[in-house]
Amino acid sequence: MMRFPIHDGTPPRFAGPAPKACDVVIIGGGVMGVMTAWFLAEKGLRVTVCEKGRVAGEQSSRNWGWIRQQGRDFAELPIMMESMAIWHSLSRELGEALGFRQEGVLYLAKSEAELAGFDAWRKTAVEMGLAVDLLGSGAVAQKLNGSAKAWQGGLFTASDARAEPWVAVPMLAEGAVRRGAVIVEGCAVRALDLAAGRVAGVVTEQGRIACDRVVVAGGAWSSLFLCASNVHIPQLAVLSSVAATEPMAEVFSGAACDADFAFRRRADGGYSIAPGSGHDFFIGPDAFRNLLKFLPVWKGDWRKTGFRPAAPRHFPDAWTTPRRWRADEVSPFERCRILNPAPNMARIDAVQRHFATAFPHLGRPRLRSAWAGMIDTMPDVVPVIDHVPNIPGLTIATGLCGHGFGIGPGMGRVVADLVENRDTGHDLTRFRLSRFTDGSPLIPGPSL
Repeated sequence: MMRFPIHDGTPPRFAGPAPKACDVVIIGGGVMGVMTAWFLAEKGLRVTVCEKGRVAGEQSSRNWGWIRQQGRDFAELPIMMESMAIWHSLSRELGEALGFRQEGVLYLAKSEAELAGFDAWRKTAVEMGLAVDLLGSGAVAQKLNGSAKAWQGGLFTASDARAEPWVAVPMLAEGAVRRGAVIVEGCAVRALDLAAGRVAGVVTEQGRIACDRVVVAGGAWSSLFLCASNVHIPQLAVLSSVAATEPMAEVFSGAACDADFAFRRRADGGYSIAPGSGHDFFIGPDAFRNLLKFLPVWKGDWRKTGFRPAAPRHFPDAWTTPRRWRADEVSPFERCRILNPAPNMARIDAVQRHFATAFPHLGRPRLRSAWAGMIDTMPDVVPVIDHVPNIPGLTIATGLCGHGFGIGPGMGRVVADLVENRDTGHDLTRFRLSRFTDGSPLIPGPSL
């Protein structure tokens, strides 16, 4: 099978060098960091993105490629609807190569109870201005060419879209550079540089960068980095396995899923396929530290989770990964440039079987490649988008919980305004950092 693109030997696109000073340093070159840089640069700020490995080397290129409003937490939905409008403008600027296509997202219900849950979400979404349809079994069968599986019905949002993540996010990074941002791959930030308790810069493996604002958008690495500065967030990461099939006849031009399998039509004529809800979790020190906060979501999710006793060496929550290091020594971020876990091929095998059962005229899909990514997640399945009160100049934008690719453009605009202390235009209360310490109940978002 083909290797994942980030490991195919292609040279870095963004070599820097890192400047000696700027206005804002963004830690992390995924979609969140790239789009925050895009909007800050548009405002005329000198912004530098430091990426320890490669732009979109981790979850931003390994996700399913869905750009969905459907199923969002209602605090995220207005930002996602704005993000969809931004995706349209990005497509006009960057052209067909971006891969943005509005083909719809379809959730498939295996039971009447599941369909009722879809309908409950739909009613509120419609009140918020999103056009969503609840489909009966016959309408679902009409959308899925040749399906032999009898679903009870489905939830369909025609305005939802898809794109190719590995192609799209580097293109967005190039757009940010054209606006004046500096992006430096292979440049790990080792530590914050503080003066009188405020951000005064960062120390990278290439030297110090003076700045008065820092955005931590490090995905699954964010908790480890913040912990070294005594900022604690209850973040964990789960392994999600995905595969790309060889070209196949089209059964649906958009993206669809039920509890067993998910698929998304690809630009190359194949499908990206994945478990509908299953994932794997490496047990590490943070699992014990955050156990109580994650219990509500785990109670409803543990049957879908494969537990493993330890993460691979140098992963963020591996048992031997240090939690403290000096700014003048090699950091954990340099010891593991790119999280590249092996996919769970047993789960992929099950997805192939489910796909073949649903579409017997196509048979078992042949795989072109398979990969896995580490999805950073929070106990309530929504991100942290907030300033750190006790470190002026430090902003957190992490924990996008597998929802980041689609919402990245909109959330990048929000974070850019947050960094400048401007009105973001959205209520960010649900994403506040203090929710983990102020006694508020942590209510998980919809598991749709």
